[in-house]
Amino acid sequence: MTLLFAQAIQEAEKLSDTAQNELAQQILNDVMSELRWQQTLSTPEPRIGVLEAMAEAALKESDEGKTFKMGFDEL
Repeated sequence: MTLLFAQAIQEAEKLSDTAQNELAQQILNDVMSELRWQQTLSTPEPRIGVLEAMAEAALKESDEGKTFKMGFDEL
């Protein structure tokens, strides 16, 4: 674990149990998404179906208000 990640966990411990659970779910979602993305990119020719499913999931998240409009410098 990196020092920065350990610091983030240490700070998160100060939050309420509800806030910690929400943050944990966000982290798990991000990690799983990142792992799927890495797997997709590691294949020589990503299957179109996988990319289409990822695009549909992104559009669904947008429709559900789970996304935010921001520029590359705001990531």
